[in-house]
Amino acid sequence: VPGCNVTAHVGKIQDKDHSFYRQFKVIVSGLDNIDARRWLNSLLVDFVELETEGEDTGEIRDPDQVIPFIDGGTEGFRGQVRVIVPRVTSCFECSLFAFPPQKAFPMCTIAQTPRIPEHCIAYAYMVEWEKHFTRAIDKDSPDDMKWIFERALARAEEYRIPGVTYFRTMGVVKNIIPAIASTNAIISAASVLEATKIVTYCSQTLNVNMSYGGTEGVYTNTFVYEQNPECIVCSPAAARRKVDVPRTMLLEDFMTDVLAGKDYQLKSPSIAASRAGVLYMQNPKTLREQLAPNLLKPMGELVQTGDVLNITDPNLHSVSLGLEVVLV
Repeated sequence: VPGCNVTAHVGKIQDKDHSFYRQFKVIVSGLDNIDARRWLNSLLVDFVELETEGEDTGEIRDPDQVIPFIDGGTEGFRGQVRVIVPRVTSCFECSLFAFPPQKAFPMCTIAQTPRIPEHCIAYAYMVEWEKHFTRAIDKDSPDDMKWIFERALARAEEYRIPGVTYFRTMGVVKNIIPAIASTNAIISAASVLEATKIVTYCSQTLNVNMSYGGTEGVYTNTFVYEQNPECIVCSPAAARRKVDVPRTMLLEDFMTDVLAGKDYQLKSPSIAASRAGVLYMQNPKTLREQLAPNLLKPMGELVQTGDVLNITDPNLHSVSLGLEVVLV
């Protein structure tokens, strides 16, 4: 494309500061996981300030803060393109219910109370590797995979957990999904078309999602994701929710079954209670180890009805989720 300059950056999207993202008029993503999409979505929503007069009015203070977000993704012969205008259309978090919870393991369980082979493998992959190497894991390297397998096996033997194999290690680490060139071409073309519309105002943008299926022909379908009034990212009214919590439920189970479940899908939550203070913190490591005993305490011992849990998670950038506890 004449006059188009491409500058490549190598690294995680989370490593760039706010000024890097504020410079763009539109952002087109081809990210390979939901966690990264949630982070970028919450960042762009956070950029847009609303007028406040005691409470949010819903009016955007400065339209120049709005950076449209075009998200494209493929999985085999299927694909989708989504146009997100922060604070105007539904955001990515609004439709999180459409995605099944990812098979992920809370860091607290991995680090403190492993129970299944996958916990041991994830620990070797996510924790042990960073302790011994400064480079990224080469998932296609037999030597790297063998190192992960041996570390996972040693941890499994320590906790008397059977079932860690080299094949299972590869399954946890690589999580391979096939890429189809034709699908990638169609979705990338649709994404660029939407970006062209936004930049030039040549036509109406997609409203708001297009799905593509190429298994038995060429099939596309468009539909609207409405804004979710209970979205924890883009809806001010959802700043606090009530949640029923069994008194006997352990904090560890609350994090695994509730916070990592379908409603919230948090990956590494940290929790502070309005009266009891910090219940669990993922980082720094010293604080995580100090608070680890709380994981095996029942919620009825840690909080009371009416307490508000302030929950943060790396996936949600600067968003803080408030849950008002109702012990049952």
